[in-house]
Formats: sequence, C-alpha cells, structure tokens
Amino acid sequence: MDNNAVNIMLIALGCSKNLVDAECMSRILKDNGYSIVNDIEDSDIVVINTCGFIESAKTEAIDTILDCASYKDGSHRLKYIVVSGCLSQRYPDDILKDLPEVDAVLGTSHYQDIAEVVGILMGHKGSEGSVNGHFTVRRVSEPGSLDHLLTDKDVSTQSYAWLKIGEGCLHRCAFCAIPLIRGKYHSRPIEDILTEARNLAASGIKEVVLAAQDTTNYGVDLYKKRSLAELIRRISEIDGIELIRVMYGYMDGITDDLIDEVRDNPKAAHYFDIPIQHGCDRILKAMNRFDTEELITSRLAMIRQRIPDAIIRTTVMVGFPGETEEDFSHLKDNLVRWGFDRLGCFVFSPEEGTKAYDMPDQVPDEVKNRRYDEIYELQREISAERTKKRVGTETVVTIDSISEDGIFYKGRSYGEAPEDDPVIYVLIPDDDTNTELEIGGRYPVRIVDCSEYDMTGVLI
Repeated sequence: MDNNAVNIMLIALGCSKNLVDAECMSRILKDNGYSIVNDIEDSDIVVINTCGFIESAKTEAIDTILDCASYKDGSHRLKYIVVSGCLSQRYPDDILKDLPEVDAVLGTSHYQDIAEVVGILMGHKGSEGSVNGHFTVRRVSEPGSLDHLLTDKDVSTQSYAWLKIGEGCLHRCAFCAIPLIRGKYHSRPIEDILTEARNLAASGIKEVVLAAQDTTNYGVDLYKKRSLAELIRRISEIDGIELIRVMYGYMDGITDDLIDEVRDNPKAAHYFDIPIQHGCDRILKAMNRFDTEELITSRLAMIRQRIPDAIIRTTVMVGFPGETEEDFSHLKDNLVRWGFDRLGCFVFSPEEGTKAYDMPDQVPDEVKNRRYDEIYELQREISAERTKKRVGTETVVTIDSISEDGIFYKGRSYGEAPEDDPVIYVLIPDDDTNTELEIGGRYPVRIVDCSEYDMTGVLI
C-alpha cells in the first residue's frame, strides 16, 4: 500500500512534554510518506500518546482509547489503534490484554519506531506476537531515549513551539512515578537543541518554550554543571527567535547566573515556573523534596529583587499522606506570604511503585477535595491582587487566536505561558478599525482592565 494513502491521526494527552513527543512522531510519519489528519472519521490509524502520571490521567487515556475504539466497528475507516507514552510504558501487557481494541503499544523510548510499527500493522506482517489470538505489536524497554527528538513544525502552533531539552528525572519525590516511566535524567546535547531551534525559527516560530521534567538541571549529566543559563543565551543568538520561556524548574536550580541571564537577556521571558508541591517543611520532607520554606522564601525574594516585573507560577499538592489540618493551614499561610501570580493544584493520587503509594495516614477523598477547593479559592484572591497591578502597564503581546465572537484577539505577554495561564484579550482602538493583527505576530498593548485572571488590553 502507498504510504500516502494511509491517514493517521495523533492525539496527545497530558502535559506539554507529551505534546512534543507527539510532534516528533508526526515528523517521523510524514518523513515516511504517511498523511496526518485531524478527524478520526478520515483516519486509518489513531495514535494516542498517553499520560500515566496520576489516576485521572489514566482514566482520561482509557476513555480516549474506548472512544476511538467505537470507530473500529466496520462502518468507519479506522482499522488500528496505537497507544504510546507513559501509560504504555507502565502497563503495556495490561493494555494489550484488557483493551483488545488496541493493536500496538510503544513505550517512551520507542517513538522512533512509529513508522515501522505502522508499516507492520498495515501489512499485518512480522513476528511481533499476539494476545488472545489478536495480532499485536509491543515495543517497550527501559526508558530514557532522546533519539529522533525533533519537533514537527507543522504540528506546532504558528505563535510558539515547545522545545524539549531533556528527558527523565533525577529526583525521587515520594509521590511521583515519572522516574519509573521516563528513567533517569538525560540532557539533550546543546547543538541538537540549537539545530531544532533554528529550524523552528526558519519556519516562522518566534517563541520557544523550553521543557523537561526539571529544566534547571539541564546539563548536569552531559556537562557536569547546570547549563540552562548558557542554553538560553545560545538560543537567543538565533535570528527570528524573539522570546524564550522556561517551564518546570526546581527552586534549588534557580541560581544567581540563571536569574541574571533572564534579567539581562532581552529575549528571555521574565517568567518562572517552579512547582514547590507544598509549603510546610514536614510535608516537604515526607515528599522527599529538596525544597524548604527557607529556601523557597529566599529564592522568591531573590527573583523579585532582581526582576521586579517577574511573573512566578507554581504547583502544589494537597492530601499527601499524613497531611494534617495544621500542615494544610501552614501551606495556605505561606501561599499568602509568597504571593504566586499563578498556581496549579493537584490532589494526591497513590501511584503504584512510588514510596507514597502505601504510606500510612492516607487522607480521605472528601478531605482532599475540600482542601483542593480551598486552595483555588485562596489563589483566586491572590491572583486578582497580582493581576490588578498590571493594569495601566504596557507589554508586548503574542497573538494566538481570535475570540469566537470575533470581537477580541486572544494572546499572551511574557507573563502568560501557553496552555496553562490566562489570556490577554486585545482590542483595536475605535479610530483604527482597519488594522488586522497576524496570528503569531507580536504587538505593543496597554492593559486597561482585568478579572481575577484574564486581562484586556488595547493595541498601542
């Protein structure tokens, strides 16, 4: 069969790092002549790149598989389902046994095999094996590969692209299964990252978002030192790249040279994404985190002293085993004191293979959910106060889309990360109604109004 006649749809679930992996598979498939489509009705094969980090992510993945399986009823074009990513890495045999609709599983080190696996399925040949008489392909081994990690520029949005700089994690947080799924930390060679960044710039991408399980540890394995500041500096030398954003750092990796690079480099976004997970030393220690209240306090003060307009995002977890009401109150008090601009919250989910899975003093679900609601209500108030301070300021906004009613352009400044943060609604002045803004373009905007999260601005 001609590869061009085979239509493949890719579905990326979970975090932005999973999106990068899906983009890499898209590039490989296109290089091998396959057609990428966005409608399951037109698909011969669906590739579902899954997340397996917490229970809700597993449920979403299984629901997506079953939804796609309904199109394998003989009245639609769909013939095969491939499941890749974290869920495949953790539970490959269970997937093939319990979900007979799935025809192939690829672990996190086997994205580069996607074209070969598609060829095997379409030709129904090879000696892969079978489960319950059903021909299947299974490619799962130890995690950690960074082969073929080049983003497909056609899958990335017109305004930004995620750029993965490492894989795996060297931390061993008690609640986290990522090291089990992704393996130990591997930094990508700086020249490989620069090559990809140049390709993205050549395709018109102006903003790159650096991502890894821990971006602040970039280089420790390859170069025996933290090298994120150098990487930002090298990327900023590429013509066409106008904004460099860093996501997923650790507080102990927010070093003097990194802060100085972000402050002094005109292309570096004054934006820090630093998941702290909790604000109580007793729980942080139980989580096996390096952070302490003192460290968090001092690093936040350092950032704000040197970069007064910095926007800081974090993530916390509630309901970790043994978390008492006193611990939770301590967390809330510190969140008020620290005043993060953005905050995401997780409810603890016991993950097989982690230290916290069978810890004593598990917190009841109803208590976890109440604490989750309290954190978001508290952060709503904090975010409102932080956002009000930006009214009247001027900033450069990247235009991502147009609102459904056609009235506003929707975009982001240095202070809003794609997919995670609020947006800025941009209006054209009444006396300039003929102006049209380009998707992916960057324009000066004055912030004139705000809600708790979103802002409204007028084109200058």
